[in-house]
Amino acid sequence: MAWNKPLPHPTEISAPYWEGLKAHEVRIQQCDRGHSLFFPRTHCPTCGSRSLKWSKVSGEGTLYSFTVARIPTMPEFTDEMPQALAVIELREGVRINTTMVGVAPEALKVGMEVRPVFDERPGEVTLLRFTAHAGSHPSVIKADAESEVAVVEQSVAAKRRISVKDIEAMKSLVSEEYSPWSNEFTVSQEVIDEFARLSGDDYWIHTDPVQAREKSPFGTTIAHGALVQVLASQLRIPLDYEVVDFNNMVNYGSDRLRFPTPVPSGCKIRARARIKAVEQVRSGVQATMELNIHVVGQDRPAVINDLVILYM
Repeated sequence: MAWNKPLPHPTEISAPYWEGLKAHEVRIQQCDRGHSLFFPRTHCPTCGSRSLKWSKVSGEGTLYSFTVARIPTMPEFTDEMPQALAVIELREGVRINTTMVGVAPEALKVGMEVRPVFDERPGEVTLLRFTAHAGSHPSVIKADAESEVAVVEQSVAAKRRISVKDIEAMKSLVSEEYSPWSNEFTVSQEVIDEFARLSGDDYWIHTDPVQAREKSPFGTTIAHGALVQVLASQLRIPLDYEVVDFNNMVNYGSDRLRFPTPVPSGCKIRARARIKAVEQVRSGVQATMELNIHVVGQDRPAVINDLVILYM
């Protein structure tokens, strides 16, 4: 899978550090007088010694400082909001700029004990992140090398079976509350390009990353609204009911379809839904489901679709 976010480019000086991360090790430089240093360089900033060696360390330390970013610094990071930008002080005294993972923003505390997390990115780069020392977050985040569809396990039996022949039971599904979130799906540039090819809509704002970076108000390519809408089929929403006793179920159209916010290339999306209305009609029972698709981490939907389902 292509990776749309900026990645570091190791230099001759920093290469041992990045090689260590690929091996799931934290390595820092130490001089012949015992001083530890980071970021990688050619001499010790404390004593000036040029006799440096790379040493493996635990990577454990404390949270020295942090800030929670709720607006992405680049459009490619939209699906990582809120992002906990942090400075970690290792036991050896050096400080590393990073991001915290697996910790709710309100749980972050200066001085808390942390441990390293090795975040494997598609390709050859592993990033260093940190999490709470006592937390359950895995020490390695595996690169997503699978296909774009992540299938959510569905329970064998639905919690509630609602007969379409019982109109009052059907109307009981109407709610102001949304379902839990679906699985996540990555809207990669490859997916966007394939949709552009099939639909014929190959406008540069969707298909030309270079031109989009220079001219688009979004700073990168974005998915077609229609593409994000149909990707609802890839999102398995965990509903707590199952409608039964019908012969056919058809998509009758949409009462409302809006695309309030863009989906930048490479971002992950997810969905949730609620039943807005149920009514008996001549041909059966008609249910209106409000289906909202969001970029992960964003409160405002990318798609609002009041989908009309006709049970016959």
